[in-house]
Amino acid sequence: MSASASESEAEEAPDLVCQLDNVQGMVDTFTTVRWKRHQDAVVELSEHGVVLIVEETGCLQAKVYLQRELFVRYEFKGHGRPRFGVSLGLFVDCLNTFSVPGKSSVIEIQYPGPDMQLLVKSVDSLESCIYAEIRTRIPDTVSWDYNFEPAGSTPISFTVKSAALKEAIDDLEWPGSSIQISLQPNPPTVTFRGEGHGDLQIDFTYYVNTDLMAAFQCDRQVSYRYKYKFLRATTSNIPSTVIKENRGSKLTIGRGGLLKVQHLVSVARPTTSHPRIDSAGYQQPSRIAYIEFFVKPEEDEDTTYD
Repeated sequence: MSASASESEAEEAPDLVCQLDNVQGMVDTFTTVRWKRHQDAVVELSEHGVVLIVEETGCLQAKVYLQRELFVRYEFKGHGRPRFGVSLGLFVDCLNTFSVPGKSSVIEIQYPGPDMQLLVKSVDSLESCIYAEIRTRIPDTVSWDYNFEPAGSTPISFTVKSAALKEAIDDLEWPGSSIQISLQPNPPTVTFRGEGHGDLQIDFTYYVNTDLMAAFQCDRQVSYRYKYKFLRATTSNIPSTVIKENRGSKLTIGRGGLLKVQHLVSVARPTTSHPRIDSAGYQQPSRIAYIEFFVKPEEDEDTTYD
């Protein structure tokens, strides 16, 4: 009888029960990949952590990686990698209700509930409890899967302060336009160029200001064009905490011009001490959420120069 009961409990056990002690960090992380009001996301669960995926018309994709070490409790009992779809805006708005300014709130997230809901509740108070249920759906198939490969023997990449990257892309706004990103090894320079009613060019030169550009790798001249609206989505919602803590963002150009933009967002519990920041603007130790954007280039451009 007890063995049968144990088997029944195992079958009914949720795929995931986890607890997090920095709700605002989670809100900041998911807001980074929310580039429009109504946006759906696919959430993938595994023993290693949680991955949230959003995409736009096969041209832009973003992934948020939340490793299990970021959670104060992480119990995964699912089979394989369970997936579910959810409204990203609804999820962020729901999490916001659990975030109290100046206070570190602990929440518990469970999936699935009795009707395949995503369940969220506060667990840090004996006097009161906030509880929410979010309807999920069968996830859509991700329309394209990136195969990010290096463009050559030397990776083409650079790391620049997130605030400077956001400011540069904001300044290059032309309605319906494209942005050309060019790199050259000598002198080591990254150029952002936008065209519209006029044209504007912004240069980041390595060695001139290493506080602004922390790293640069390029062994040949390359140039690709990207739709402005997709490029802007990679920086438009960078959290103020990233700007305040002076972190860096890494951009890498892969084979065919596929652009990867990487940000790091802290989900560490707020403390009065100051975390150690390395020269690239990356926080140590790593209670960090990893965010990656993938942007496809425009196809009608002769983009590489030998």
